[in-house]
Amino acid sequence: MNPNINTRLIISTLSAFFSILTTTYCQHPNIFIWNGGNPNEPAICISPKNPAVMMAGANLNQYYLSTDGGANWAVGALTSPYGVFGDPCVVVDTNQNFHFFHLSEPPWPSFIDRIVCQTLTGGVLPWSSGSYTYYLKGKSQDKDWAVVNPYNNELYACWTQFDSYQSNNPLDSTIILFAKSTDEGNTWTNVNRLSRQAGDCMDSDSTVEGAVPAVGPNGEIYVSWSGPSGILFDRSLDGGISWLNQDIYVCDQPGGWDFSIPGINRANGMPVTCCDLSNGPYRGNIYINFSDQRNSTEDTDIWLVKSTDSGNTWSQPKRVNDDPAGKQQFFTWMTVDQVTGYLYFVFYDRRNYANDSTDVYMAVSKDGGETFINFRISESAFMPVSSVFFGDYTNVAAHDNIVRPIWTRMDNNTTSIFTALVDVSAMGIDHPLSPFFNIDQIFPNPFRQTTTLSYTIQQPCRLSLKIVNLLGKEVVTLINNENRPAGKHTETFDATKHKLSPGVYFLQLSCGTSMDKREMVIIK
Repeated sequence: MNPNINTRLIISTLSAFFSILTTTYCQHPNIFIWNGGNPNEPAICISPKNPAVMMAGANLNQYYLSTDGGANWAVGALTSPYGVFGDPCVVVDTNQNFHFFHLSEPPWPSFIDRIVCQTLTGGVLPWSSGSYTYYLKGKSQDKDWAVVNPYNNELYACWTQFDSYQSNNPLDSTIILFAKSTDEGNTWTNVNRLSRQAGDCMDSDSTVEGAVPAVGPNGEIYVSWSGPSGILFDRSLDGGISWLNQDIYVCDQPGGWDFSIPGINRANGMPVTCCDLSNGPYRGNIYINFSDQRNSTEDTDIWLVKSTDSGNTWSQPKRVNDDPAGKQQFFTWMTVDQVTGYLYFVFYDRRNYANDSTDVYMAVSKDGGETFINFRISESAFMPVSSVFFGDYTNVAAHDNIVRPIWTRMDNNTTSIFTALVDVSAMGIDHPLSPFFNIDQIFPNPFRQTTTLSYTIQQPCRLSLKIVNLLGKEVVTLINNENRPAGKHTETFDATKHKLSPGVYFLQLSCGTSMDKREMVIIK
């Protein structure tokens, strides 16, 4: 990686406003990324080969790079000869190249005439000027999303083609298209129409939109989308060359995918498709996450359906949010941690308020989408207003218990982009606590220089207390296989003494084969 980014780059660090985090313990520390230009529609990805490196993007043309696990971010702007007009999607391939997909901005009267893919080879600037998946004069290409096939490094992209954007002419229609790249985004082939049923061009319930591709354990390509017939599904078993002759019906979406949320300019419940590629018990399960207003316009909910037979049949929708009925949950996104097989969801939530005050919540499922644990990740609520465009989606990435949601918040009519350093050990997600010992607390966390580490031992044992980086490499040994008596113990840790750079680390307590660990964050 090249951390010394020098083209329109600003190093975004935590401002004085967030210095309170150094003195107040927060279970899931919120990290401010950027607020220039009223950003929205953020996307994020984690490099599996080096999870300290993360890339994010937001409307219209911003990219954000972190090389320390998301604690600090560098900010830059994309340019392309095709123009940059939002709908960001960021993915990282198996050679650690980042790919940023977005809409084009051609000269008027053309409008979003192609889906552009710009590549950051090896994470080193500059970004490529961009390739495009498909071009057909006079058509608009919108609402893109992409995925990397981890088995052969192919890129798969899906999007909606409009004959004429927001046309009410019944002769104009929308269809879902697919294309793939076998050369790391340089060229695109196998453009196929997926949706057998077309939609209208009004960019609403009867338009086909929301195609998010996923890869199966044998290289299958799975895609679902919303439209006039509810949520439909298609698949390819030969790398995108051929597809089903008939779309598979998944479930209905009562009230449609385009609905109203107070304080939000527009809201949608388009589906997100994921597949479990882990070696866990649910490998091969396909999941579709969406939202709708089947329980009333004042009770938007988050839903999950799944298939255990390659998409032939689908479960009934399960409600992900676990609050009593009557509150709004909206703008959901889902990912699967492909190491653990756990499902992570992020969404906006108003369960705690009688007005439009909004929190950000997550949910996790450890049993293949049967049950869900909900938890709040935003440190404070915010109040959106419909006069300011809030975007159409959130996003979340996860790899080996490193979980990074990303969202838009609004304060004083200004939007900003945030992530959170989700502490999965605090949720009991990563592994069961040892019956013999556990880490009680790191306080404060995040911290700048010193913090206090506390742990409890139920019976005497020889233990080790170490600090490891995001790759699991030991960087500091505080206790090395030493006898400790039963009881509560505390240690003071000075990051400057050990010359640790700001970033994300893990405190790891072990005795024999048992281990407990907790995320710790050092800030500038």
